Amino acid sequence: MINIVLVNPEIPNNTGNIVRTCAATGAQLHIIEPCGFSWEDKYLKRSGLDYWEIADVMRYESMQAFLTANFSGGAEGSDNIALAVKNTKLNTHSQFFFASTKSDHNHTDVSYEEDCWVFFGRETKGLDEELLHENYADCIRIPMRAEARSLNLANSVAIIIYEYHRQHEYKGLKEVGKLTKY
Repeated sequence: MINIVLVNPEIPNNTGNIVRTCAATGAQLHIIEPCGFSWEDKYLKRSGLDYWEIADVMRYESMQAFLTANFSGGAEGSDNIALAVKNTKLNTHSQFFFASTKSDHNHTDVSYEEDCWVFFGRETKGLDEELLHENYADCIRIPMRAEARSLNLANSVAIIIYEYHRQHEYKGLKEVGKLTKY
């Protein structure tokens, strides 16, 4: 299963759409606060539709809380989050990727392990540059035109999830549909 990690998302509609994509694909969603919206936001709820019931969503009050919950003490005693993430990755041998427009590695040029973690930053700033610098070899980019600043966060998450599933031959996903009227 792919783990999607949203770091400080700001737009409720994007997060709701990501919840729906994760629910439809079996991805686990991890949301690191603070967020730029209330969890009671009507746009967040509407974007996720009734998929909230089948989505696997975890929320954390900070990056340290996320690391501690998922990697048994990964960030304890560390004030430098970028180094804490890097050390956690090294100590657990988990595969981490960091989606960024600032990378020179194409998202299709990496092999996604079964239980990988892909981090996405907030809509207006992306991931912190220190985090990217400390983990630059694991940064990935979705190609786009030079004139474009970035893709929509929800679209970027969907692109990465489906590349993961393509590499894993869509295991666990229904690949065939049927007409309902005929």
